[in-house]
Amino acid sequence: MPLFKRNPFGHLLFLKKMIIRIFGIISHGRYRKFNNLNIEGSEILRNLPDKNVLFISNHQTYFADVAAMFHVFNASLSGREDSIKNIGYIWNPKLNIYFVAAGETMKSGLLPKLFAYAGSVSIDRTWRSAGKDVKRQVKNSDISNIGKAIKDGWVITFPQGTTTPFKPIRRGTAHIIKTFKPIVVPIVIDGFRRSFDKKGLNIKRKNVLQSMVIKEPLEIDYDNEDIAEIVTKIEYAIEQHPSFLKVLSPEEAEEYLKTEEELNKKRTFWKS
Repeated sequence: MPLFKRNPFGHLLFLKKMIIRIFGIISHGRYRKFNNLNIEGSEILRNLPDKNVLFISNHQTYFADVAAMFHVFNASLSGREDSIKNIGYIWNPKLNIYFVAAGETMKSGLLPKLFAYAGSVSIDRTWRSAGKDVKRQVKNSDISNIGKAIKDGWVITFPQGTTTPFKPIRRGTAHIIKTFKPIVVPIVIDGFRRSFDKKGLNIKRKNVLQSMVIKEPLEIDYDNEDIAEIVTKIEYAIEQHPSFLKVLSPEEAEEYLKTEEELNKKRTFWKS
């Protein structure tokens, strides 16, 4: 690899590799020592093409979810079977992995800025800014950058745009799927909310069983399925459809049902 080779966003690949190595070494114990990460479906990752893949997942912390996926993806591609044992895989990481994140989050300090260099596709949220509800149009440049990342490699996105469970799916994710026609791979995670703080930087509790289930790619008719149909598929695939509310306490379920309609009005990413 030429020393000064850059990715489509202008990031130096050798610098990106060093950042991934350093943070990979630092974070590895969070999924192997303090807590354990149970993985299912690593063989699916090895059967995917090198680019044009979109991973959709539920979201539990700002950074720990993505960091775990970087570990699992690279370990699986190095031949680990549902395991991140032996961190040698991080020495030669896959460099065309990206994740979609709120721009304000990735600019909130030195660590987030370093994380952003490791693979963030930063966007301006259309429904939330600086802790307040807003309503603004999506930026075409944000969509273009997501498409650029999909064309170059693997992209991780969290369609709900929040770490709170059972919030509505942003319709923009379905628009992205119809526009760029990537292979869509669902991932369902659990345990991260219990083991980490909300940012995913500090360990809140030890000896928590974290889990990550990689599912088979979705079957999508990109030309004929409408946005609502794709949104429903996403809800079921990442186990955030209202029918999964049985896993919530009665109080949590009642709160969800009470606010769902209002949230659907506020969390518009794209007008349809």
